[in-house]
Amino acid sequence: MAEKPRLDTTRLQKMAQAYWESAALMAAVELEIFTAIARGQNTIPAVASAAGIGERNAERLLTALSAMTLLSRDGERFTNAADVERFLVKDSDRYAGPWILFTKPRWEAYGKMSERLRSTEVNKLGAYKEFTVDDARRYHGATYSIGMGAARLFSRQVDLSGRKLLLDLGGGSGAYSIVATRTYPGLKAIVLDLPPVVVVAREYIEANGASDRVSAIAGDFTESEFPQGVDVVVMASNLPQYEPDLIRLVVRKAFAALLPGGEMHLVGETLHDNRNGPLSAALWGLNEGVYGSTGLAHTESEVKGYLRDAGFTGVEVHPFVPGVLSRVAGRKPG
Repeated sequence: MAEKPRLDTTRLQKMAQAYWESAALMAAVELEIFTAIARGQNTIPAVASAAGIGERNAERLLTALSAMTLLSRDGERFTNAADVERFLVKDSDRYAGPWILFTKPRWEAYGKMSERLRSTEVNKLGAYKEFTVDDARRYHGATYSIGMGAARLFSRQVDLSGRKLLLDLGGGSGAYSIVATRTYPGLKAIVLDLPPVVVVAREYIEANGASDRVSAIAGDFTESEFPQGVDVVVMASNLPQYEPDLIRLVVRKAFAALLPGGEMHLVGETLHDNRNGPLSAALWGLNEGVYGSTGLAHTESEVKGYLRDAGFTGVEVHPFVPGVLSRVAGRKPG
């Protein structure tokens, strides 16, 4: 009779200490370690000098980053992993350092998760209820590069040829609108987001030379009237921030705003139908508990149901970013 595998605490310890890895990665970004290595400062003394830290601490950090497979080591020299070289070397056009640091300000709140989960105070907007223009600048400074990447992926996946007006719900920096209108001549777009965010969206729209084709209007899309006569509606990367009834409401409003034959695309972190994952969607749902919103993670079937109940037909789930985002789309009959 085969013996049962002996249980130990290794898996649990790794989870409990996962923030050590996060801290090492974030410190490396802040100290521009990967940038120094890319520029040939790839030994412990050279990294220490470039980062302004002692050689002992440089050795400690480089050893940890190597163990995390972010670096490879050949004798005394270090090399960035391929994804690190592409996304974490400063001044690269795909630099994602701000995104890596995006959640760092949440550490204190997450350290009080049990206390916050006991709280009965909830607010529809959660962390965004007191959002300021400065908050919006920090937020979208961190998410812009990732948002533009997602926007390029969306415009490759979805053929918007012949479409005239896109409504971008909670569009943030306007990335989806900027890229879509650049990709499809004749398409214009409207970004609808909270008043502080619209100030920042207009800055990104202008910086991208898109002011002639993308506009931004202030509002809360769960309450504000939608512009009418649109033929595409996009709601991207804010799905877990809202409870089911609010998503149903937004989808119904989108259906009413669309011209017959128009389409809606809901891009978001979705759970498998058995609710056992993926982890990313589950954690974004948990994040809403930390910040006291009414939002939670939704399954792919639930999202399909929101669209079908509103009257959309041909509703399908499309893979977007595997393990992170799905795209659920449907058309208004006509």
